Amino acid sequence: MSIDKLQSAIRKQKNPSMVAFSLDKNQVPPAFYENESDFLKAYLAYAKALLDALSGVLPAVRFRFGTFAAAGPRGLEILQDLLACAKEQKFYILLDTPDVYSGADAVLIQQLMAENWQYDGLLLNCYIGSDSLIPFLNEMKQNTKDLFLAFRTANKSASEMQDQLTGSRLLYTVMADMASRLGEEMLGKKEYTRLAGVGPATSADSLRTLRCKYPAMFLLVDGYDYSGANAKNCASAFDNLGHGAIACADAGIIAAWKEDRGDPISLAVDAAERMKKNLTRYVTIL
Repeated sequence: MSIDKLQSAIRKQKNPSMVAFSLDKNQVPPAFYENESDFLKAYLAYAKALLDALSGVLPAVRFRFGTFAAAGPRGLEILQDLLACAKEQKFYILLDTPDVYSGADAVLIQQLMAENWQYDGLLLNCYIGSDSLIPFLNEMKQNTKDLFLAFRTANKSASEMQDQLTGSRLLYTVMADMASRLGEEMLGKKEYTRLAGVGPATSADSLRTLRCKYPAMFLLVDGYDYSGANAKNCASAFDNLGHGAIACADAGIIAAWKEDRGDPISLAVDAAERMKKNLTRYVTIL
């Protein structure tokens, strides 16, 4: 089971953190354009160098599918190349999906869940309802991939909708209730289900609610490097053994070179090490 693989990797490295890759021109250091004037080639060289340097430092990486798809066929080729590289480096690999809308995207669903796509978990936004989730659940029965559902996001305006009451429940807990119910039969050996959730590093209260209400649900804590986020908030997503969650950074690691002079790869590794140090000040992984 993939979620067991992720929890085992976190415990082995004593590091509950991951980094997200987006196909973003603003994240490529100028030095990588010296040999490659083409952005896509420069990005690929930088991302591969990062994956190589972060192997053994971080247990997991994440790729934002939509940013690569927006670049057309070459962007998707680069994504496939990076997925293969990340698998070779033995990372747990999380892939964000574009929004999927039931039957019209059945082919895309089958392609994303196919074993030849080299990743371990898919992140979905299912606020349109369960018909966007059930096709993926059906595919899960045929493979070992995990699903992560976005319950409560880390963006600044998330509370305008996701923290609203519907009956006696907050909206984001309605989604979490559905995931908890559907994931009951997908329990792994580490006592976490393969149907996981996403909560915000910007809200300790939301993470605390998710951890307390859904003890068998693994949580991805998104937005570690967002304004208002911090390691202390993230600690609310972990259980008493320091298990059951992982925090995700983005530009704070990928674009660490913008904050200091020096080798961009070394600066990214230093940023990842600081993230680990900050998190483990509040989380003891047993």
